[in-house]
Amino acid sequence: MRSLSTRASFEILAAVLVVAALVGIIWDYARTRSQVRAQAAAITGGDPNRGEALFIEYGCGSCHAVQNVRTATGNVGPPLDGIATRVILAGHLANNPANMEHWIQDPQQVSPGTAMPDLNVSKGDARDITAFLYTRH
Repeated sequence: MRSLSTRASFEILAAVLVVAALVGIIWDYARTRSQVRAQAAAITGGDPNRGEALFIEYGCGSCHAVQNVRTATGNVGPPLDGIATRVILAGHLANNPANMEHWIQDPQQVSPGTAMPDLNVSKGDARDITAFLYTRH
């Protein structure tokens, strides 16, 4: 049996290291994503996974852009990436789960004349959408 050359050995080692690094990056991403979703659920009392589906179902992405969310390419309203870390919502509300739910549920009552339409979002749906939005750092 013939031994591998030094160069071939280093190439194999380099390939193994690259694969190991990629697996580590993917593992860390999945773990971080899971932690963020768990934290958002704890803060809001909602389900961020259901909230993402409802965000799509209600057509929120026709006005708001959100990275990596199917159909969320709108540019009528502000992009929602980073909304979890913003201080103010709707131009004058403190960013907390109760205010975000209220804004999603009844935007015209919160800010009369706003471009954001009243989509008849139920309280439970607003809570879940809020949980989803709280994953957007």
